[in-house]
Amino acid sequence: MSVAALAAALRDAARESNHRRLLVLAGAREAGIDAAFDAVEGAEVPDDEVTIVTARDGFRFDRVAPEHARELLGTTRTAVICDAHESFSPNVVGRLVGTVDGGGLFVLLTPPLEEWPDRPGDFEASLAVPPSGVDDVGGRFRRRLVETLRTHPGVAIVDVDAGTVVRRPDDSGVSAAASRSSTAITPSSQSSRRFPQAAYEACLTTDQRRAVRALEALAGPDGTGESDGDIATPQAVVVEADRGRGKSSAAGLAAGSLAAAGSDVLVTAPDRRNAADVFARARELLDALGALDEPGEGNEGANADGTLVATGGGRVRFSPPAEAADLPEAPDAVIVDEAAALPVRLLSAFLDADAVAFVTTVHGYEGAGRGFSVRFRDDLTEAPHVVTDVSMREPIRYAPGDPVETWAFRALLLDARPPVDEAVADAEPSSVAYRRLTPDELAADESLLREVFGLLVLAHYRTEPDDLARLLDAPNLRVRALEYDGHVVSVALLAREGGLDAETRSAMYEGERVRGNMLPDVFTSQLRDEAAGVPVGYRVVRIATHHAARSRGLGSRLLDEIRAEFDGAADYLGVGYGATPELCSFWERNGFETVHLSTTRNESSGEYSALMLDPLSEAGRKLRDRHARWFRGRAPGILADQLRDADPDVVRAALASCPPPEEPPTLSDREWRVVVGAAAGPGQYATAPDAFRRLAFAALVGAPAGGDSGGEEVGLTPREERLLVRKVLQTRPWGDVADELGFVSTRQCMRAFGSACGTLVDRYGAGRDVVRRERARFEE
Repeated sequence: MSVAALAAALRDAARESNHRRLLVLAGAREAGIDAAFDAVEGAEVPDDEVTIVTARDGFRFDRVAPEHARELLGTTRTAVICDAHESFSPNVVGRLVGTVDGGGLFVLLTPPLEEWPDRPGDFEASLAVPPSGVDDVGGRFRRRLVETLRTHPGVAIVDVDAGTVVRRPDDSGVSAAASRSSTAITPSSQSSRRFPQAAYEACLTTDQRRAVRALEALAGPDGTGESDGDIATPQAVVVEADRGRGKSSAAGLAAGSLAAAGSDVLVTAPDRRNAADVFARARELLDALGALDEPGEGNEGANADGTLVATGGGRVRFSPPAEAADLPEAPDAVIVDEAAALPVRLLSAFLDADAVAFVTTVHGYEGAGRGFSVRFRDDLTEAPHVVTDVSMREPIRYAPGDPVETWAFRALLLDARPPVDEAVADAEPSSVAYRRLTPDELAADESLLREVFGLLVLAHYRTEPDDLARLLDAPNLRVRALEYDGHVVSVALLAREGGLDAETRSAMYEGERVRGNMLPDVFTSQLRDEAAGVPVGYRVVRIATHHAARSRGLGSRLLDEIRAEFDGAADYLGVGYGATPELCSFWERNGFETVHLSTTRNESSGEYSALMLDPLSEAGRKLRDRHARWFRGRAPGILADQLRDADPDVVRAALASCPPPEEPPTLSDREWRVVVGAAAGPGQYATAPDAFRRLAFAALVGAPAGGDSGGEEVGLTPREERLLVRKVLQTRPWGDVADELGFVSTRQCMRAFGSACGTLVDRYGAGRDVVRRERARFEE
């Protein structure tokens, strides 16, 4: 059978079931490209319905470079050709599979399948983290991918070098097409529907109509989302679906409906491109309703910033997650798209809105969503909102049971889950076993791999298919786990860093990025320590414990085992993460100490990053000590400038986790008189703010008192510590500090500051003659 005839047969079968088919053209690249042209012609796919994703130029089809494959998310094509000979990665497959329409073909050009696992490409080269080379990168992911191609239903394979069909698709495991209902959901009465009929007519599936109906909870009784008495009880709607179910379109139809009724709708997502479908559907609905305000020149129906404005004064606008969490301009309703790709702390901030929708992917390229469903649900349950849940299962582009979708889920582990709760619910630190999991063991045991990867997905709010390949093939990564009764209950992913030669360290110092060496890179390029790349360390990239066994010390037990294993074999353990008070405290309890706080926020999480070290050797201790010393030296300056808006509890926790100096703070006699005056008399902070800054900083990092100045504990309350952070270290206005910390007046806040100063004087100045004399004057 020729390639053209095979492609025609595949497309006939695909159209009959409203599924897709996967055609693998294995062999030399040029032969594969020629065969792809034959396949498109044989399947009678018009050129304008074909996209080829390749690094090469010169095709009659629409061409997209692999690094721009993300741009195809949300689009629909009859045939997509993916050139895996160059610039291929698991992410590319994850982005492309969902763009093929029902009845279409996904064509994959590969090297000869028996050779592919041993022929590393650009992606594999990116896994060659110094000092490793590309020859150290494994081929396990590609081997696994080849195995799925050879065994999964709906996949045909052609050897283009030999001109033979190696495998015709086995469709015995492919379910028949499900009939798609076109019957609209009918509420109890037409008048009870809050969104316009056009919103429901625009839906493509029953599931989508159910989702739009559920999103009516964001509107008041008159169909608006305005919160001035219309929404008596806060409302939250959670829309969960696999990729390709039309959840973003449903959110867009809801946004357009709300805007048409005069509501101000704020949309956020990890990236503006993630929200493209929301804005596209909202615009189409407003246009269909005749409610889209006249655009400005070149705006195509929107303001210059992309905001959609309705004739009745409503609008649909976008803000990045960290900005949107502050609910700028008090929106009437908030829609959080791809919510699973945001950290739980940020998601919880949106519960300050009276009307909020969380729209998220359960499985798919955007993230598995278990962190959302497990962790955020606790916050959602405690919130005052009435929660409406809706799940969408019916695909938009193809019928249920599509073999290409199930192949992608299997090949990329998009549906990986940790063990069921019952399997690990009784796990305790005393009943688990430590295990060093090798890449070969993971590749050979599908159940083990799924449990490990499922837990790692929980550990981070954004996990991509590339992470699976890194787990299996990156030479710098190590996996360590705790097992209970044969199941993984806690897992850590470690990255080997450092051990770099002089040439690499010099290049890094001069600004060159060195992959996979995050801590040495920051220490060298940002903090100007060229020797930081000499020690060998293991950075904890992710650590996760099964939610059914959390808060029992399993994470700490795992870190203890890791420390024992690498003690003497490495110089330090390290970690870098978006700083929250809870995480800072966790890492401090486990022996890690702060050596750096970033001065810019992560765009998605809105958090500043903390870097911490746990030395394992003398070289590690020297690295820790000098960076802790430098951090203590620069922290007061950056807290008053770049970190002026950092959460005071994050600052408190980060400073408390920093190794303290060996010496107490130094103040002149005049400065001590000012501080004592502020504590017990008419002295003022503004007279010598730097003296107060040195004392406050010393107290928060646990500097010794020296002499006979008191015990080990400073004695400040948490509120007093926050006061010192906000006023003294971050130099915020008195009125703002008083409001934030809940003082009834600025005067009360200043009195509390005087009391805190008294505690500082007790700690650091009690043994000094100048302090005794000054205090005696006020006590007379």
